[in-house]
Amino acid sequence: MTEDIDAVLKGWDYKSGLVQARLVQARDGRQVIQMRVDLGILQIETTGRPDGARPHGCASYFEYLRRQKQQANKAGRAFALTEEQCEEADREFVQYYHRRVSWLALRAYDRAVADADHTLAFMDFVRDHSPNEDYTQAHEQYRAFVLFQRTQAAAAQAAAKNDPERAIDEISAGIKTLEAIFAAHELSEEIEKNGMIRHLHKMVQSLRQLHGIDATLQERLAQAVANEQYETAAQLRDALRRRQ
Repeated sequence: MTEDIDAVLKGWDYKSGLVQARLVQARDGRQVIQMRVDLGILQIETTGRPDGARPHGCASYFEYLRRQKQQANKAGRAFALTEEQCEEADREFVQYYHRRVSWLALRAYDRAVADADHTLAFMDFVRDHSPNEDYTQAHEQYRAFVLFQRTQAAAAQAAAKNDPERAIDEISAGIKTLEAIFAAHELSEEIEKNGMIRHLHKMVQSLRQLHGIDATLQERLAQAVANEQYETAAQLRDALRRRQ
């Protein structure tokens, strides 16, 4: 029985620095992602947990840990991650990272946003129940990167739906959140020269120029409220509701 993957790799050379992903149909008819890596391929499920597992019968390890916390709370016990749970949490973080970047490469932006949201919620959980500060910081250092990718995906999704104003608003919201993260870690002086934030500002500038947008409805609303122009603000809120 031949078990090598030569046929799968044939004609699909690895390219360093480029996320290479494709959607293929498995033998049972389900759709899966294949991601090219240096020494072969990763096969990733498109729904549920990326490896297709159901840890302890749950949709994800994050869901399992939330149930464990609920049980501890009911029993009146404090909950903190064990060493084994930390290792399993890290496995899931890596799996969702691979699928998130694959979705971005495939321009499935809504799915990239969903996977980023899963990771960010899981990061919140880890931060709140971490066994020590070292483990917390090992994950918090990636929060800005995940938010950056989520912002890119959300903006690209809006632009694909021919809604450049929403794309600008998504990016602006992402920039504010990133700036808050830097400020919280006493790194405000890094904001102006940070590559992720600078890239997002360039995206906003490009969208404004391409679509002739000086200010979005959301930006005009914020300005009207700041200027106490409440009648104008009410009209802009109605316009935002209609757009949504």
